[in-house]
Formats: sequence, C-alpha cells, structure tokens
Amino acid sequence: MFSQCADPASLQGLSWLMCYLTTGKHMLFYASFGVVLLLLAVTAPIALLFGFGGAMASRSRLLPVRWFGKLYTSMVRGVPDIIFFLFVPIALDQALEWTRHQVLCDTDAPVRQGNDFVVCAAAKLPLSTSPEWIHQTYGFILAVFAFSIVFGAFAANVLYGAMQAVPRAQLETAEAYGMSQRQVTRRILIPQMWSYAIPGLSNLWMILIKATPLLFLLGIEDIVYWARELGGAKTSAFSYPHPDWRLYYFLGILVFYLAMTWGSEKILARLTRRLSAGQATMGGEAQRKGAA
Repeated sequence: MFSQCADPASLQGLSWLMCYLTTGKHMLFYASFGVVLLLLAVTAPIALLFGFGGAMASRSRLLPVRWFGKLYTSMVRGVPDIIFFLFVPIALDQALEWTRHQVLCDTDAPVRQGNDFVVCAAAKLPLSTSPEWIHQTYGFILAVFAFSIVFGAFAANVLYGAMQAVPRAQLETAEAYGMSQRQVTRRILIPQMWSYAIPGLSNLWMILIKATPLLFLLGIEDIVYWARELGGAKTSAFSYPHPDWRLYYFLGILVFYLAMTWGSEKILARLTRRLSAGQATMGGEAQRKGAA
C-alpha cells in the first residue's frame, strides 16, 4: 500500500480507486490468478501420466491389470466430477492421518468415534502449529490429486482410442521386422498415436481450464473466492466501502478465461499441424492439400 493510502476516508476519485486496488486483499486476488495457472501447469502432466497408465493398463494382456484399467476409466467417467473433487481430498487426507496415527500416536482409542474422525494432535495434517502457507500448500496438493485422478480417467479414454486408431498394418510390419512387443509399443504405437490423440486431449485441456473454479469448493482461496469476497457490498465499517461490485470482478474473470481459451486454441492448433505432418489423418491430409 502506498503512503498516501494511509487514510482512505480522505481519498476521492482516481486516488481512492488506486489505493483500493492495491490493498493487501487485492494483492492476494491478483496472486490467485497465478494459483490457477500453477494448478493447470502441475495437473496437466500428472493427469496425462495417469491417463497413459490407464490406457496401457486397458490394453494389457494380464486380465487383472486390464480390469483395473477399465474400472478406473469407467468408474471416474460415470460419476459426476464434483463428487470426486470432494471425495478424493477427504479420503486422501484421512488415509494419511490414519497412517500417521498408527505410527505416531500412543493410544488405543479408535480413529472412528461415531461419525467423527479423531486422531491425535501429532497425526494431524498439517500440524496445528504449522504456518498458514503450509495449510494452503497442503490443500493445493490434495486439489491437484483430485483433478489429476478425474481428468486422468478422461485422458486414458482418449489415449486408448488413439492407440486403437493406429493402423494395425504398421504394427504388424514392425513385428515382421523382428521387433518385440515392447519395441513396437515404444517405437511405433506411442509415437503414432499422438496425432490421433491431440484433438481429444485439446478438448480435455479446455474442460480442465473451465473446471478450475471448483478450487473454491475445496477451500482454496482462488479467483472465485476473492471475487466474491472483494466484490460483495461493503458498509462504512470497512476502510473502502462500496456497493455490490461482483459483476465487475466476475467480468474480469470472464476475460481471463476467454484469453486462456484463445491462447490455448492457438497453441494447440499449431501443435496439431506439427504432429499431423505426413500422417494419414484429416489434419495431415489438409496440410498436404494446403502445400499443393
């Protein structure tokens, strides 16, 4: 905050607005946009890793592994996303605390006491004495796992379909040249599948962007939380009283998401053209016609 903002009641016009937009809470609001970008940057590769594992499991020759892959993709895709977004953090948190309770707590008291989940103070995550940033980071990590599990299942379905779309003739040719099944998968199947997977993964990326406001439901102070907190009407009891300005805050969030979507479309379109070059796909065919 600037020195001239020490007495908000004496400010008017543009000076009042400048001081209002540079308060500590507004700085947290601006930082929350970085939280959304960080969530996308961390969740996307983890979800893709989960998806690749699920797709490979669905193609496994081992029946239990194949069942696990099918169960993962079918179960997560068949349940509303918000259920998993709320269930996974709670389940993971209680599982970690239960494990710590068994190791660190010298007590025979059951963890489940009626409807309550009770562990000793040493088993709590995070500890009650931990600073606020530890609590925020822990909640963010749980949110990343929740998003990764959900979107990993969708990615698994996309990647499985892309693997199935790779022409069987290419795989058989590689086998005829003496490649093992592992070599065929690593050198032929996986490189070829990306041109078929990119359209589905592009749509999944857009859905992931639109799903980030669900951070608000997980108790994380994201852009939606701060928009409601700062935009709501403030009486004279506050340093900067104002009427209901939520419309303007949410309009700013709308512009942010539209810019994210527009930028993602440009990057994904360029990536699609690059991966489709020389491929027997619609993208590759369009590229050949354009070059002709």
